[in-house]
Order: sequence, then C-alpha cells, then structure tokens
Amino acid sequence: MRRGSSRTTQRLLLQNVDLGLEPQSLNERRRCNKRGMHEGWPRTVAVIGAGTMGLGVAECFAAAGMEVRITDATPQMTREAKERLVERARGHAEAGLLSAEAAKRAAEVETADDAQAASRGAELVFEAAPEDLDLKHELLAACSGAAPPDAVIVSNTSSLPMDELVEAVEGPERFLGMHWFNPPEWTPGVEVIPAAGTDAEVVGKVVRFLREIGKRPAVVGSGPGFVANRIQMALFLEALRCVEEGLASAQEVDEVVRSCFGFRLPFFGPFQIADMAGLDVYASVLRTLKDGLGERFETPGVLRDLVEEGRTGTKSGAGFLEYSDEERERLLIERDRRYAALNELLEWLPPVEAGRDEGEEA
Repeated sequence: MRRGSSRTTQRLLLQNVDLGLEPQSLNERRRCNKRGMHEGWPRTVAVIGAGTMGLGVAECFAAAGMEVRITDATPQMTREAKERLVERARGHAEAGLLSAEAAKRAAEVETADDAQAASRGAELVFEAAPEDLDLKHELLAACSGAAPPDAVIVSNTSSLPMDELVEAVEGPERFLGMHWFNPPEWTPGVEVIPAAGTDAEVVGKVVRFLREIGKRPAVVGSGPGFVANRIQMALFLEALRCVEEGLASAQEVDEVVRSCFGFRLPFFGPFQIADMAGLDVYASVLRTLKDGLGERFETPGVLRDLVEEGRTGTKSGAGFLEYSDEERERLLIERDRRYAALNELLEWLPPVEAGRDEGEEA
C-alpha cells in the first residue's frame, strides 16, 4: 500500500473505533436476559431454521419481548425444536442466566409449518439454515415473497457472499447479513453485512435494533469469511502449525492464547493492542517471523509507513489511532484497571479444564 493512500485506508477502517473507557455498572453490561422489554422495531420476528443458532437467537429475541415464530425443515422437526427451546430457556433460568419471566416468554414462541407461514406479518425475517447456497436461495425466495414488502430479510450466514444470497430475495434493498456467534444468547458481537444494493436506512435500522437488545454490531464488507472468521481461522491455522511443528501441545497452545495475548481481547482489539505495544516493536517481530517462517509474515506497507512517519503508537501520540496526552494516560490506566479486574474474575471463574492431549494419561 502506498503511503499516500494509507491515511485514507486507516480512516475507512477505523473511523468508528471508540475507546469506550467509561466505567459501566454490572447491570449495564448484561445482555438479553437483564435488559428491559424491547419496545421498538421489530415487534414480530420469524426465525427460519431452528438449529443451534436459530434457537439461540429465537430465545434472545423472545427474552427481549418480541413476538417470535420459528420453523424448521418439517412440522415434526419444528415441534421438536420448540421443545428444545423451552428446555434450553428453563435450564438458563435454573442456572441464574435468565429471569423466570424471560424463560416464560421463550416458552410462548409460536411455531409455523414452513418458511412462508412463519414470514407472513413478520417485520424481521431471520434465516438460519445450514450453509448451503441452494437451500438458502429456496428459503429466502419463499420468505421474502410471503413477508410484508417492508419487512427486513436477513441471513445468518457465516461465509456465503451477500451478493449471491440476495439473488433470491424479492426486494433486494431490504436484505443483508446478520452473522451471530455461538452461543448467540451471550456472545455480544454481531457482524452486519450489507449486500451491494442494501438500503443504508435498512442497515441503520438493524444496527440500532441490535444495540437496543444489548448486542455490539459491527458493519463489515462481504469478503470471504467477513472479518471474524477470517481472523479466527488465521489464528487457528497458526495454532495448528505450532502443534504440528512440535513447539507446544494443543493444551499448551490454548494456555498461551488465553492467558497471554488472548487475555487482552475482551477489552481491546488488535489495532489498540498494537498501538499500546508499539508499532516499531511489531515491525521488528514481523521481520523475525518472515526470516524464519516465510512470506506470510511480510510486514504490510501501511505498518511500515506508520513507523517511518514516527507514528509508533501511544508512546508517540499516534499510531493507527491518534491520542491526546490525556487520552493516552487514561487509556493506559484503564487498561491496567481492566486487566486487574479480569485477573480477579479468573480466580473466581478459572478456565475450564476439559480434555487432554493425545497420549496423555487420564
């Protein structure tokens, strides 16, 4: 990337980044289960596909007070899915994760015989079928044809391109991706992925809705794997290579990830972490990795440019982001405050020890 274009790229990528360092109460951090009833758009939601993700999203929507209809491949499978949903919500309530009232609302979720029946009268149609393009085309055509013309149609795909999925949708301007993560009730992040022709007002409406029910949406492009899976799979591949090369066992790699750099990730993303570590340090590490492991660790031009310009992160007042002296001091003290609090939490809720490496005695 040329230096002249680096600043534009940074603005496009980072213009919505917010330090978000103001303390929040515990109640404010709770998601679907502890928030008040959702009173805005949408009031009625159809969930098409009642597997793990579909049921989790249906529970979240119902707990927030929306009228929810679910459907699966056959009426029998739909009835069985409703039973699983009720049991799932009951278990969450018994574990103290969901209020009794919210669990009761999950039990009031309605069933429909097919996608068309579920979509009639819905303000939001949430397609959560398996990752099969032909199947999704069939369902999106059926539900967009049956839903009201102003209903928003979304797909929970984790990888399929929006501009291929939208080909089956009546009213393509109202279609976009809404990629939730497992378990959907408790994972806050949702990728919102517009297609090329998606109306900007529809994107804004979906983002506002997700925030209102306690989620943390990010609008991303429709590249392969979007953002989360692209980064997640890159991490997994390098973790797997470390095991294949004999650097560490699978358990040891998991420990390194969760207790070293992964420890920071609940609070800071890769750009803020890099700024705090020092971009010159990152550039040096990447040179070493390239020398030892090859071209996949080539230092990106945007990083070289920033270092050459003296933008080495918080210590220089600018890196990928810019910091006033006050912001820099606040960022670092709040970083330390959060890390100390997380250490305390991990004493109460330590990592789950389950499974063992191949060959390890039980």
